[in-house]
Amino acid sequence: MNDKREILKSVPAREPFEMMGQRAGLVSWRAINRQDVLRRLARDRTALAGLFIIALLITLALAAPLIAPHDPAAQDTSARLASPSMAFPLGTDNLGRCLLSRLLHGARVTLMSALFASLLVLMIGICVGAVSGYAGGWVDTFIMRVVDLLLAFPLLILALAITGFIGVGMSSVLIGIISVWWASYARIVRSLVLSLRERPFIEAARSAGVRPARIITRHIIPNVIAPIIVLATLEIGSLILAISGLNFLGLGVQSPTPEWGAMLNDGRPFLHAAPQLMIYPGLLISLAVLGFNLLGDGLRDALDPRLK
Repeated sequence: MNDKREILKSVPAREPFEMMGQRAGLVSWRAINRQDVLRRLARDRTALAGLFIIALLITLALAAPLIAPHDPAAQDTSARLASPSMAFPLGTDNLGRCLLSRLLHGARVTLMSALFASLLVLMIGICVGAVSGYAGGWVDTFIMRVVDLLLAFPLLILALAITGFIGVGMSSVLIGIISVWWASYARIVRSLVLSLRERPFIEAARSAGVRPARIITRHIIPNVIAPIIVLATLEIGSLILAISGLNFLGLGVQSPTPEWGAMLNDGRPFLHAAPQLMIYPGLLISLAVLGFNLLGDGLRDALDPRLK
């Protein structure tokens, strides 16, 4: 009790508890200088390249209904496997569908589903990891054993099993991936919270009678959100690969809905006769993963307080 009183006495009047965290070498999300981060990103050519790739792909995906030359599901059997032309800039597939139109519309499904899954995984991982690390005791033990159970299997294989059990469809793919992907986030957040919960500024907040829920949301999560956002940016590439892989296996969207992974599977029987059916969606998947990895590396450097 005397220690807690000494901690409270060491806090200057009207000084927020976050200021103590900053003096301890921590950087709260609210305390991050956004202009400084933007300047660091602007000087990082690889990060700018990644940001340009992501912005270009998302812009093309959003504008697909406006710039696609044809209906992605429209078939023309007289133009099967046609070479690039004015009517079909990238040629057609085995059913005479415009390849460019399908790639543009497929970007909407692949990228938007990956971003949506990343957001949900991030929210679940942060909430579960923060509660586990701060609560401790049997709550921490139970949650970590569940996390250990999930991480004992390859995440993609476990997501494949869950998706196959639920049924075919894009919603099943997202449920399968989200159900297992949060575990790695939760473990990382828990380790960060464990290093924070005994810090003087958290002790001061606890001694002042601040409720645990408020301590977690106002003092702990803001101090761990920056590295987790970097992790989430890097993990979007893995989510794109996972979603495309499950669609490649036929567990996701069904024909005629275009999706990059499903397009790879559709073009597989024609690899020798028309390799472009697999080359184009494969290149776009690789480009999207590269863009998010480059941006994630740049964000890691820009948000690193040791580089100031």
